[in-house]
Amino acid sequence: MSFGVLQVLAIVVAALVTLAAVALFVRTVSSMVGRFRLGQPEQRTDDPGRRTTTMLREVFGHTRMARKPWVAVAHWVVMVSFGLLFLTLVTAYGQLVSPTFALPLIGHFWPYEWATELFGWGAVLGILALIVVRQREHPRRSGRRSRFWGSTFWQAYVVELVILGVGVCIVALRALEYALGRATGEAWATALHFPLTAWLGAPLQDLAVGTLEGWVVAVALAKILISMTWLIIIARTPTMGVAWHRFLAFFNIWLRRHPDGATSLGAVQPISVGGQEIDFENIEELDEDAALGVGKVEDFTWKGLLDFSTCTECGRCQDQCPAWHTDKPLSPKMLVKNLRDHHHAVAPWLQAGADHREAAEKALADAGGAGATGLPETLHGIPTASVIAAQRPLVGETEGDPTVPDGGAVIDPEVLWSCTTCGACVEQCPVDIEHVDAIVDMRRYQNLIESAFPSELGGLFKNLENKGNPWGMNAKLRMDWAKGLDFDVRTVGGGSNAVEDLGEVDYLFWVGCAGAFEDRAKKTTRAVAELLHTAGVSFAVLGDGETCTGDPARRSGNEFLFQMLAMQNVETLTEAGATKIVVTCAHCFNTIKNEYPQVGGTFEVVHHTQLLNKLVREKRLTPVSRPDEADASGVASTAASVTYHDPCYLGRHNQVYAPPRELLGALPGVELTEMPRHGEKSFCCGAGGARMWMEEKLGTRINLNRTEEALATGADRIAIGCPFCRVMLSDGLTQKQAEGAREEVEVVDVAQMLLAAVRRGEPAAPA
Repeated sequence: MSFGVLQVLAIVVAALVTLAAVALFVRTVSSMVGRFRLGQPEQRTDDPGRRTTTMLREVFGHTRMARKPWVAVAHWVVMVSFGLLFLTLVTAYGQLVSPTFALPLIGHFWPYEWATELFGWGAVLGILALIVVRQREHPRRSGRRSRFWGSTFWQAYVVELVILGVGVCIVALRALEYALGRATGEAWATALHFPLTAWLGAPLQDLAVGTLEGWVVAVALAKILISMTWLIIIARTPTMGVAWHRFLAFFNIWLRRHPDGATSLGAVQPISVGGQEIDFENIEELDEDAALGVGKVEDFTWKGLLDFSTCTECGRCQDQCPAWHTDKPLSPKMLVKNLRDHHHAVAPWLQAGADHREAAEKALADAGGAGATGLPETLHGIPTASVIAAQRPLVGETEGDPTVPDGGAVIDPEVLWSCTTCGACVEQCPVDIEHVDAIVDMRRYQNLIESAFPSELGGLFKNLENKGNPWGMNAKLRMDWAKGLDFDVRTVGGGSNAVEDLGEVDYLFWVGCAGAFEDRAKKTTRAVAELLHTAGVSFAVLGDGETCTGDPARRSGNEFLFQMLAMQNVETLTEAGATKIVVTCAHCFNTIKNEYPQVGGTFEVVHHTQLLNKLVREKRLTPVSRPDEADASGVASTAASVTYHDPCYLGRHNQVYAPPRELLGALPGVELTEMPRHGEKSFCCGAGGARMWMEEKLGTRINLNRTEEALATGADRIAIGCPFCRVMLSDGLTQKQAEGAREEVEVVDVAQMLLAAVRRGEPAAPA
């Protein structure tokens, strides 16, 4: 076989570029693995079979991507093309040696050729669609409202152009192969083998065979160079998440918290040191130097560090974040991006020996510090940039825009404390990044080690510690909600109507702090009690034996206080013989159901909307009264039109979406109108993450944003299923009504509307 100059040159160039690209890529992969190992140990390899099934379902089913259907279709085609068309790259190397080269066995097997052409064109059309999406949603058009605000556009453009270039080369090569086959009289050169490219190759078949062979070599070389240049670029840019997620996403999804594919929400991960969960009953045995929470990037687990590098900067988390949408500095995407960049920047410092680090620190100080001019590229073998990065605190005052700091700390306190822990970021992330756990872990360190938290939380912690509730109310007032009921509410413990053991009743009714002390939430408590009594469901309450579940303490980072409250409640519940618990607060529901098992308390917990819906389906409660006929006296309330607000800790954190809606759907004469953001995309009320007890000083108010959306539906009732949501939306409604909104609109619990429909009799006279 004789080789022309073009072929020899192409073979040499392709070989050299490929060797360089593969060597750089392997070195970078090895380096990244070492950098992930800098994190704290964590067990994430249990149940490998289920993990593999979940990963394959999420990746090839694009289950998390499906929230944007057309984007999901385009991305799926491009993703599958990337893997399937690897064989076309192998073919391209063969074509440098022989332009007529085809893979053995399958090279001219028509199903393989059909797949190649289908996904070759699919890569071109799919990436063009994604390019259009990125440009239509570019920040130049909508500023901060763009989910791509803050994304690294040059990296996205490189990836898009590489995919487009490779796709065009595949289609062009197929057309040239057809023309060359026709010119040489090959039997396989028919439309059967080239169903989507024969029309492109047909006009070329009259060219000279040598010319066609030259073009095959040239295009094959172009395809190789594009692919290898991309490999070199990503090898030199380990923070290029838009490219690296192609490899890391498989591992990150496989290593998710729940092997069965459940979203990494609900319970916050227990606080651990060195991979071991802290035993708070023996806390005095803990090393005094142990980091409680995350104070430095290496305090994150290795999975957390993998999370940061897997981020593709797609902005779906940012698109759903209530803090970001109300002009606060927190963007989940930018938080992850900043942590990723800091991790990679500081890694060489962390991997150097202690002597080198100490000497490099001294050399930097002697040279005038980070801002000095003329600094060398390395200090005692450590890149100077890494030495400088290591001096930055993880959380503290930043310089410039706190969302994208250009100096000072990595994460600004305003960013950290803006989070409502609503979970929208985690629920939307297509690669299963666990943003909420990262934020809570940083809050833990600020709270427990630095004692640096918003001043308002000091009063909250004091009230929880001394009074057992966020408002600092006397425990003797916990049963005031039951005054005036026409039936007795049984309590656990002393009293004339006491139960000694909860085995005597169907449910323990966990009233919660809001349900006992907050006037608006008391209406829900009374409505649920009346409905349970009407349905013949026996229940008892703990009365003054109940204390806060600890939800606001845990989500604000005060893990010690949470553990104290949780262990006290678990002991009380266990001694009382609690097995089945019904709650009206979404936060209590989540904490008792998902987090108390961490401290030894496992109970069957249902939300009141779930239980009431079950009672309606079993005909133990029968809604019969239309709104114009209903008895709305006392705590009942209804109207002909309603919109429902999904509480974050009921919906996203626990996937309870249907029961409240089924209840509303069972009410005669009541029409449900959904808000644009509902279900898994529901917008937060602003109360979670202990934000209910913090002033909202930045941007606009989250509760007003949500209230305006509810009012825009035209509904007369805004139904909720959580007292936190009730407080926030009621406050928002009061403000909007002062500005002219309709006075007849009211925020009510689903239970209040059901109660009005269940009651029989004449409607109450107007007050």
